[in-house]
Amino acid sequence: MKTYRIGVIGGDGIGPEVVREGLKVLRAVEDGFDYSFVEYPYSGEHYLKTKELVPDRVIDEWRTLDAVFFGAIGHPAVEPGLVERSVIMGLRLGLDLYVNLRPVKLFAEHLCPLKNKTPQDVDFVVIRENTEDAYAGLGGIFKKGTPDEVAVAEMIFTRRGTERAIRYAFELARQREKQRMNASRDGGRMKNAKVTMVDKANAIRAQDVWTRAFAEVGKEYPDVDQNHLYVDVCGMLMVKSPEAFDVVVTTNLFGDILTDLGAMIQGGMGIAASGNIHPGKNGMFEPIHGSAPDIAGQGIASPLGAILSAGMMLDFLGEKRAADRLETAVASLLVSRRIPSVDARSGLSTSQIGDMVARALQH
Repeated sequence: MKTYRIGVIGGDGIGPEVVREGLKVLRAVEDGFDYSFVEYPYSGEHYLKTKELVPDRVIDEWRTLDAVFFGAIGHPAVEPGLVERSVIMGLRLGLDLYVNLRPVKLFAEHLCPLKNKTPQDVDFVVIRENTEDAYAGLGGIFKKGTPDEVAVAEMIFTRRGTERAIRYAFELARQREKQRMNASRDGGRMKNAKVTMVDKANAIRAQDVWTRAFAEVGKEYPDVDQNHLYVDVCGMLMVKSPEAFDVVVTTNLFGDILTDLGAMIQGGMGIAASGNIHPGKNGMFEPIHGSAPDIAGQGIASPLGAILSAGMMLDFLGEKRAADRLETAVASLLVSRRIPSVDARSGLSTSQIGDMVARALQH
């Protein structure tokens, strides 16, 4: 039996609560494989007790795992960004997880705040370049706290980093079209493969590297429809016509913003899942919500984002049948309204939702 070594980082706030339910569902969906979970303590609370951030030896250890399952990070008593950069950027940069993969998929029409939009209209994926841009941390603050204070932050875009994210987007678009054709009863195309690249190169001229790389890589994929949008137009169209998108690829900063908008279109932050991956090598999977300290410990946070992130991890590991079963179980509970919402106001506890998904898998 195949055994996957999975690192587990609960983190802060509601992180450990939703991760616990994700692990519960992972055990329920086992089918010809097993897990060995390795737990890590890194969080804001751990830092307050020990002053320890993630050491290099742990990053080296993470590279040997099959994947990492992560909850959330952020503690109100710790300097913002300190532990986040140590853990999240330690994973993203240390393991070179250059693709941030965020599905925007509506499972039940009543969850969507957009008028007359159905699950057929809201089903696309955003590829966010995950290692560059303003998140590289270049810059700083001069004369902090004085009237002459100056803050500088620099964006960085490399041709290699830009091109590999774009190329992954084209390959994913082909894969999604193939899956749609296989699912179609008559074998015909339900929706053409399409990649939309999003930048703001008209105003931020350094982003012209994105425009040029997209045009050049796109020549290798004549079978894939191609579109280039500026980020403000993309945000508008996500609200007006989400059905226009299949695969979106964009910069680190714009991807961060657009995928929160996408989360609301699919029902809310409580159901939004993500994967940070180096294709064929390493992956870290997490819900995109934060640590939500205001509701931590109350047992009311929705674990669906974490559960669906666990499903993405299964798909990354090659266990597609198990991943599909997990997603189908979640979808059935939402469509039937047995889980009436994807936020903390569902009337169900965090553990009850995890139990419901686990039972649905058994049936």
